[in-house]
Amino acid sequence: MSRAPHPAVAETRVAVRALLPDRGRGLVVACSGGADSLALAAAARHCADRVAGVVVDHGLQPGSAEVARTAAEQLRGLGLDPVRVVAVEVTGRGGPEAAARRARYAALRAAAGEDTVLLGHTRDDQAETVLLGLGRGSGPRSIAGMRPLDPPWARPFLGVARATTEAACAALGLTPWHDPHNDDPRYTRVRLRREVLPLLEEVLQGGVAGALARTAAQLRDDLAALDELADGLFDPALRELPVEVVATVPAALRRRVLRRWLLASGVPELTDPHLRAVEALVTRWRGQGGVALPGGLEARRAHGRLACDRPDT
Repeated sequence: MSRAPHPAVAETRVAVRALLPDRGRGLVVACSGGADSLALAAAARHCADRVAGVVVDHGLQPGSAEVARTAAEQLRGLGLDPVRVVAVEVTGRGGPEAAARRARYAALRAAAGEDTVLLGHTRDDQAETVLLGLGRGSGPRSIAGMRPLDPPWARPFLGVARATTEAACAALGLTPWHDPHNDDPRYTRVRLRREVLPLLEEVLQGGVAGALARTAAQLRDDLAALDELADGLFDPALRELPVEVVATVPAALRRRVLRRWLLASGVPELTDPHLRAVEALVTRWRGQGGVALPGGLEARRAHGRLACDRPDT
C-alpha cells in the first residue's frame, strides 16, 4: 500500500494538475533553485511524463554559476530531462530588477520554443504584485495581478502559499537556495514582503495575502468580460475609427476600443495620459488639434472620424 504524500506535496500536485496544459504540449519548468520552483518541478514531474528544466544564471552574484549547477542537478534528480543552464547578461533600463526580469523571460522563451513554461509564482507573489499595482495607481490590469495562464507562461501556484512550497521541499528532501536579494531592503518587493504584508496581516488579523489574490482573480474575470465586449465593437481592419462607434459606450469600453485601434495603427506604446488625450477627441471635442503619440504618430479628428498617422501624411 502506497504511503500518502505530505499535505504540502499533495497541495502542490493538485495545483499543477488543475492547471496542467494540454498533455500534447511540452512542459518546461523555470527553476531558480529556490523553494517555489523546486517544488513546482517536483509536482510537474509527478503529474507529467516528460518535463524539461531551464535554470537562468543572471551572473549578478558571486558563485551564481555554482548555484545554477546545483539547481540543475536537483532537477535531473527529480527526473526532468533535458535540463539546461542558460547564462544571460543583465543590462538596460529600469534598474537591476527590471533588467534581470527582461533577460530571464527572453532566455526562457528562447529555450522553451513552442513549449509551455511553468513559473513558480505563489499566492504571496501575487499579493505583492497587487499591492505594487495599488501603490502605483496603474489601473485595474495591474491590480488584477498575474494570470495563471498567459501563453507561453503558466503559473500553477498562484493559489499556493510560499510556506507550502518550503514545506513540500522539506518533505521531498530537496535543498532550496535562498537568494540573498530576497533579504535586501533596497528592493521594493522585499520591503513589501518583510514589512508591509506582515503589518497588514497583524492589523487585519490574517488572511490578507489570500484576500488580495482573490481580489485579483475577481478583477481578471471583470476585465475579461470588458475585453470581450470591446472586441465586439472594434474592427481591426478599420484605418479610421468612426466616432459614433465609441461616443456613447461606457468609458471603460471606449478606452479599450481606442487602445486596440491605436495599437493596430502602429503606436508602439501607450500611457494612460496618451489614451485619455485621444479619448478627449471623442468626449470633449471642441475642434482641437491632434494628439502627439509615441512613434512619431498623431491622432486627430475630422469629419466624425479618428485618424492616426504621421502628421506629414
